[in-house]
Amino acid sequence: MIKDIMNHNAEAAAGQKEMDALRKYFPQCFHADGEFDIEAFKAALPGGTTITDETSGFNWLGKNYARMLTNMDTTTLIRPDEEHNAKPENKDSHNVYISGDNLDALQHLVKSYSGKVKVIYIDPPYNTGSDGFVYNDKFNFTAEDLAKRLDVSSERAERILSMTRRGSASHAAWLTFMLPRLSFARDLLTDDGVIFISIDDNEQANLKKLCDEVFGEENFVGQIIWKNVTDNNPTQITSEHEYILCYCKDKQQITAAWKSKVSDIKDILIEKGKELNSKFKGQNLQQIWKKWFKEHKSQLGPLDRYKYIDDGGVYTGSQSVHNPGKNGYHYDIIHPVTKKVCKEPLMGYRFPEESMRKMIDDGRILFGEDETKLVEIKVYASEYQDKFSSVFEYDGRT
Repeated sequence: MIKDIMNHNAEAAAGQKEMDALRKYFPQCFHADGEFDIEAFKAALPGGTTITDETSGFNWLGKNYARMLTNMDTTTLIRPDEEHNAKPENKDSHNVYISGDNLDALQHLVKSYSGKVKVIYIDPPYNTGSDGFVYNDKFNFTAEDLAKRLDVSSERAERILSMTRRGSASHAAWLTFMLPRLSFARDLLTDDGVIFISIDDNEQANLKKLCDEVFGEENFVGQIIWKNVTDNNPTQITSEHEYILCYCKDKQQITAAWKSKVSDIKDILIEKGKELNSKFKGQNLQQIWKKWFKEHKSQLGPLDRYKYIDDGGVYTGSQSVHNPGKNGYHYDIIHPVTKKVCKEPLMGYRFPEESMRKMIDDGRILFGEDETKLVEIKVYASEYQDKFSSVFEYDGRT
């Protein structure tokens, strides 16, 4: 088995996985001698598909070397830790913990879990200059062998080998380190799987470009800003955040799943509203709900503003009736108690007067104690939609 892997590795080349994929899905585009026919490939694509030779390629010293590594198999073996596994607290575990070189670990995982992992989170070296990152690999290629494999000059092959042997912490070395690991991570993901990657300013721009290439720019889900540090020695701009980049295997596969996501807390509030309405039928309903809400507010997370209840269920007030941008609709709304004109939002109302009147008649508009408070619209728990914010704050000192 090891001999077969070594023979495979001896023939590994950059782009081999991509060519295998083309052979699988476009066999008609290959001649008998194995040559790829680009014109036949163009003809096989849907009409209107644009193919251009003008690209904004992202290149660095060692890129093809890194691509070659993604086509090589590991020659290491996984040995179970019998002493650890025999402990009573571990005997029924269904988890897998691999200790060793992460590139080897990923290659072993791909063999058993390719296309089976729903979520991946990685925290790679940030290459800050003080985090200890240096690139060294275990391969002992000669300059002559590498020049032949990568179809580059001997001089360039020597430069690549120098980078891989001397323990470089350059941007190129970091990218060469990351590319095969991200490639294997992508192989592990299910079609609707996602990967989250932590990074800071040192390599954020390079990581974004690299992930666009590995996962496809169209599969970029978003970038999260994580405020997690306090800079006590600022220079020009105080840096108090890091980033978490999120990509998916296939964005079309995750869109429907994320849209239909429903919070557990939301379900609890909906059911509690139905229970209280059925049991008390409007008698002291708000007082009873107020007591329950006060006792559980700290556990309600993003729904901790849903402090009201009526026969439609649990609800809160929202200022979404106010126009958030340029001038909206301007008209008078009369307070039902004071009979005076309610204070109007600075940019007017979001809806035309006819729509607003209907919402008032339907009991969907909330008034303050008097006309000085801006009106709001009722938003029931059943209408709540989960949102994944692009900014969150966490103080690791707490």
